[in-house]
Amino acid sequence: MIPLEKTNNFLVPNGTFWVELIAFAIMFYILAKYIVPPINRAMTARQDAIRKQFTDLDQAKADAQSAEEEFRAQIADARHEAARIREEAREQGAAIIAEMREQAQAEASRIVEHAHSQLEADRQQAVTSLRAEVGSLATDLAGRIVGEALEDQARQSRVVDRFLADLEAQESAQEPVK
Repeated sequence: MIPLEKTNNFLVPNGTFWVELIAFAIMFYILAKYIVPPINRAMTARQDAIRKQFTDLDQAKADAQSAEEEFRAQIADARHEAARIREEAREQGAAIIAEMREQAQAEASRIVEHAHSQLEADRQQAVTSLRAEVGSLATDLAGRIVGEALEDQARQSRVVDRFLADLEAQESAQEPVK
């Protein structure tokens, strides 16, 4: 049999166990009192900073989206404004072209009218000059044929007028009817 005093029962705590237990308690107290709270505070501060960064990121994302929408709206407005300005320029160009055509037609009409009046004046001058020359030639010729001078101005004028009237009547009778 084994003496009772010398038997070690591992279930019964001995002196080292109590020292180890006290050392463990002291270490646990020091860790719980001085080490874990600053670590917890640092972790909490870090989590708060991360949450703040996420909040700031969400806010920045919302700001960026609103800025992008505003930018798109400004671009759309600028495109509409550019289209409106182009349309106005097109209309003004068409109006200027129409006005210039109108002025050109008026100028052409004025030039044609001036040319017609100039032609009529030249024609009248040519007829007058021709009458005078034909009249003097006719009176000279008639004087030679008749054998006496037709120097009376009134008589000359009547002979020339009658001669030219006969010529004009013959020309108008020969012209085709239009």
